[in-house]
Amino acid sequence: MTAGSVPGAPRLSVARVNPVAKLAAALIVAFTLALSVDAVSAGVALALELLALPFAGLPVRAFWRRTAVVWITAPLAGLTVALYGRASGTVHLHWLFVNVTDGSLQLAGVTVVRVLAIALPAVALFATVDPTELADGLAQLLHLPARFVLGALAAFRLLGLMREDWRSLALARRARGVADRRTLRRSLGLAFALFVLAIRRGSALATAMEARGFGGSAPRSWARVSRFGGGEWGLVVAGAVVAAGAVTVAVVTGSWAFVGR
Repeated sequence: MTAGSVPGAPRLSVARVNPVAKLAAALIVAFTLALSVDAVSAGVALALELLALPFAGLPVRAFWRRTAVVWITAPLAGLTVALYGRASGTVHLHWLFVNVTDGSLQLAGVTVVRVLAIALPAVALFATVDPTELADGLAQLLHLPARFVLGALAAFRLLGLMREDWRSLALARRARGVADRRTLRRSLGLAFALFVLAIRRGSALATAMEARGFGGSAPRSWARVSRFGGGEWGLVVAGAVVAAGAVTVAVVTGSWAFVGR
């Protein structure tokens, strides 16, 4: 799926922006929020991101489906911090290694908001990224080694075949009467067979790409030119505005807590 063919995506959405700009915007927000452990900066960033999410180019149903794992893992991360985080203040529960205190509960809330503020924009932005366009941008705009970029793109394209390979191997083993009733043993056998098949397919693909000149040292041409224009700069600036706004509010309110302190 290409960025310009997202079902239901509005015309004025970041779905049509170069994937390199999406990567830059997500990294700016994530790096900034990783500098502090306060709740204010994460809360401000999350609020600004929620206001901008309608422009991500994802329909409502697709958004909830893609970000479901984030909404599940964020509370789980907070629960872990609440149970095993650094103890401070009043103790509410103590049992073996579990120690729930005012400090651990506060840190758990900050963790939940911070995970949402970092993961939601990343998932929403990269849900509309076409791998080929991302590879073009990494090689042409960021000047990463073309051999590495194209190899990673080819490997990514083959990931979709692994599910079909798993299903075919399972049916083949069952047809030969060697399917084990024990789920763990059967899964380990299928995983090993899939691993061997992946190595063989990867070797064949590497040979084919080498024969077609993908491993050459001469400057290569590209089928599509990757451009970085006004829309891309606008998205990067938007990411910087979110990060700067979160830091500014946290510093003004005195809640900024640099991780190095």
